Amino acid sequence: MTPIELPTIDLINQVRAESGLRPLRVSLKLAQAAEAHAMSMGTEGYFDHSSSDGTSFWKRIARFYPQEGFRRWTVGENLLWASPAVTPKQALQMWLDSPGHRKVLLSPAWTHIGLAAVHVTDAPGVFDGFDVTIVAADFGARS
Repeated sequence: MTPIELPTIDLINQVRAESGLRPLRVSLKLAQAAEAHAMSMGTEGYFDHSSSDGTSFWKRIARFYPQEGFRRWTVGENLLWASPAVTPKQALQMWLDSPGHRKVLLSPAWTHIGLAAVHVTDAPGVFDGFDVTIVAADFGARS
């Protein structure tokens, strides 16, 4: 994990606890999904929940965090990009300041989280050649 990832997860769990919600367990499979997507966005120069080929986020996540064998399966995702100096507190605050992202963070449905922070130098496309950090948080629950 990068220096931003585990502290961000810890802060998310603190905010969830303050809201009376259970903490999220780290899922390696969701973390792999988040890292693959963040890296793809950074190297291909786009910023979207869908993959560069148009695949919806939930189908992309399902390749890593499969739904087969479970009666209930749900996933969600929060994304952000910022300067490489972004801190865990700043990342969390950006999400909390956005009603849609806040709703995802504080959903009682989730049991797992995978988070990746990818640093990209001279990022192309929508990043205009800037050095950026892209943070992807993938949330899930299966039962």
